[in-house]
This record gives sequence, C-alpha cells and structure tokens, in this order.
Amino acid sequence: MSAPSPRAEVAVIGGSGFYEFLDDPVGVTVETPYGAPSGQIAIGEAAGRRVAFLPRHGAGHEYPPHRINYRANLWALASLGVRQVLAPCAVGGLRPEVAPGDVVVPDQLVDRTSGRLQTYVETGAVHAPFADPYCPRLSDAVAAADPAVKRGGAMVVIEGPRFSTRAESQSYAAQGWTLVNMTGHPEAVLAREMRLCYSAVALVTDMDAGVEEGEGVGQAEVFAAFARNIERLKGLLVRVVGELPDPAGCGCSTWADGIELTYQIPGDAS
Repeated sequence: MSAPSPRAEVAVIGGSGFYEFLDDPVGVTVETPYGAPSGQIAIGEAAGRRVAFLPRHGAGHEYPPHRINYRANLWALASLGVRQVLAPCAVGGLRPEVAPGDVVVPDQLVDRTSGRLQTYVETGAVHAPFADPYCPRLSDAVAAADPAVKRGGAMVVIEGPRFSTRAESQSYAAQGWTLVNMTGHPEAVLAREMRLCYSAVALVTDMDAGVEEGEGVGQAEVFAAFARNIERLKGLLVRVVGELPDPAGCGCSTWADGIELTYQIPGDAS
C-alpha cells in the first residue's frame, strides 16, 4: 500500500524561478481526470505553513500559455487539500498609473482568449458566480503585506503566445483596463469552480505596445524583468502566506452550497 501524498492548504502557481520558494520540498506526482498537470507539484514549508508549488508552464517552460492544462492544474491542487491559491504572473502595463516593477493585485478580469477549455461543467446546469473573479480576502492579505503593492484594476487576458499589436494594446487601454496577461484565464474561473480562493499577484514587466509610440515589448525584456524581481516576489509571498486569513466561510467556496455540482471536486462532500 502506497503512502498518502503530503498535504497543503495553500498553493503558489508560478514560474520556474519559484522552485526555491519552499523549505524541504517533496515532489508529488498527481493524476487527474483531466490529464497531467503542468508538472510535479512540490510541497514544503513557508512561513510555518505547508505550501504547494506548481510550475504553471512546466519544469522547463515547455507549455506556452494556450497549451497549459489549466483544468488538471487546479484539480491537482484541490486534491492535495489546497484551499487558497496565490498566482504570481508577468503582465504588461496599459495605463500610466502602473509602471515596470510595480506589483499589482487586480480586482477584475477580461477574457480575450479563444479555444481554451475553461470549465469543469460538461453536463447539467451549474453556473459559478464570477462578477468578482478574485478572492477579496486574499487580495487584502497581499496588499497588506507590502504598502508598495497597488490594488485594483482590470487585467485583460489574451490568447498569446504572440504579444498584442499596437492597435490592440491601445484598444485595451481605451477601455480603461490596466494590465494585459496571457495566463490569468481560465486559471481564475477554474479555481472558483473548484471552490478555491484565488488571487493574482501581477508583476508589471513592461508597458505594452500601444502605450508609447515607437515602443513595443519583447520576450527577452519580459523574462529579464521578471528575473530581476523574483526574490522580491518570493519575499512578498512568504509574508502573505504567514498572514493568510482562514478560508472558512469565504464566498469563493460557499457559492456552491446547496448546488448539485455535475463535476467532481476532490474531497468535497457536496
């Protein structure tokens, strides 16, 4: 009989630079009804709590944004006992209230992806509320951990893997949207369907193509900016993990109370 998998109540979904985020990590391979997640999940200690880390793009960044198995990723975390998810990500800035190097906790999401599997619902009538896509309790905790963190704004998620045209970027900015990203959807809505608290932690790596004439954004610039800020993000996340509120009673989970779900949530009696 195999030993039970280690458990965690908090998860971080991030890039490869976060592998050293945990103390004494143990790798866990999880099988899901939706196929394999992006990679092995590491479970270890951070701020005195058991935390799971999942590499969003895989151990070697082998999965581009549109090929990530988001359904497997969120199901795998839920199967390990996770109830709260922190999701650091690289974003482009669209408006002058943000600048490269800023950390932003958005409060709205706009989906401009296409063709991604974005729900666990395959039959029946199950409609998750998503007017407020991010957990306010988690967002409050992130903002409280560092006075420099900016709170609020809409993050538009594009299909990728290409960056926006200048006209697209200008259009997003004209709508009043603050950030642009390629991985925030369907990650957030699948967390909601899994009854998990979820908050994006967005690092602005560049100002997107339409902000200033003559400028654009390239992969090398984005990767370099994220690498420069990785230690800062790790420190922020450790502080947040140590101060996370009790998830009990949060609307991210209670929305499904009394609803007959037509998909499996691991460990959920409902």
